[in-house]
Amino acid sequence: MSTSLSLALVGFWHVHAVDYASQIQGAEGAQLVAAWDDDEERGAEGAAALGIPFTTDLDELLARPDLDGIIVTTATTAHTDIIGRAIAAGKHVFTEKLLAPTVEECEQLIAAAEDAGVRLVVSLPRLTEGVTHAITSAIEDGTLGDVTYTRVRLAHDGSIAGWLPERFYAPADAVGGALTDLGCHAVYLTQLFLGATPETVSAVYSNVTGQQLEDNAVVTLRYPGGALAVIESSNVTTPGASTIEVRGTKSTLVFGFAGLGLLGKGTGFDEEKWVEVPAAGDDPLPILQWVATISGGEAMDVAANNAAALELTRLVQAANAAASSGRTVDYSLPLPSTLG
Repeated sequence: MSTSLSLALVGFWHVHAVDYASQIQGAEGAQLVAAWDDDEERGAEGAAALGIPFTTDLDELLARPDLDGIIVTTATTAHTDIIGRAIAAGKHVFTEKLLAPTVEECEQLIAAAEDAGVRLVVSLPRLTEGVTHAITSAIEDGTLGDVTYTRVRLAHDGSIAGWLPERFYAPADAVGGALTDLGCHAVYLTQLFLGATPETVSAVYSNVTGQQLEDNAVVTLRYPGGALAVIESSNVTTPGASTIEVRGTKSTLVFGFAGLGLLGKGTGFDEEKWVEVPAAGDDPLPILQWVATISGGEAMDVAANNAAALELTRLVQAANAAASSGRTVDYSLPLPSTLG
């Protein structure tokens, strides 16, 4: 491996491709040396804007002995093939969520990476945030009592303000709509707060902008013991409308309502009024933790990341099945073979 990591950006399909490129270009000990995209025009334009070479041959790129790893921001349906080829070539992989369209494909990629000694990391950035740590601490130390209800909402105006590309709604590329992309963050946070395995999953999707996939989604989960969870995602709402709500038998935490920070109420805080709850600073972003890990610095828990990514796909797959069938999904039963 080279002293300074040599990385390639693979795909400009996802809107976060440029964000990841900027993070790498601003990081110590790593550099972008090439870019690839299956759309030559899009790829060449994107690479030129970043000031890096563009290649049309992915296999040639993966065969480069000086290349340490790739950042995958292709269409979701291309993940399994591209990540699998990178692992086979011995390249470390950082990828936008979802890891793959199905649980089976996720399991195959994770196993292949482990066998090859490759660091495979999925972008789950909300797990690094100080607010998330503060909430999980309050759950774990009993401040909230028994958690009986959570609601996590991720929302933006991408499909009404015109900045979210229509390709995000193409079933052959995106697999799913608002829930499968933006809603992923609400899914893995809910699983962090209440656990990865609810008893049942139900979902209602709608379409405001006339796209092929949903731009508005609500998912409800029932957990053993009676706790309920609501997961919401929307690409057709006022900016800054993302919120977290965690309610327990002793106290409640809310975040993001009316632009406010983390607030608590109940026996663990103040029983009469809402009070501000301090939160520590954020951890480094997943992509920077990945860079540190493969460069021999402070190692992240790759196994935990992979496990969370796997369970994320499992729940998204169940939610999409529930929405398409109009029925509640029993989470203990085998899932459909596809997300749609």
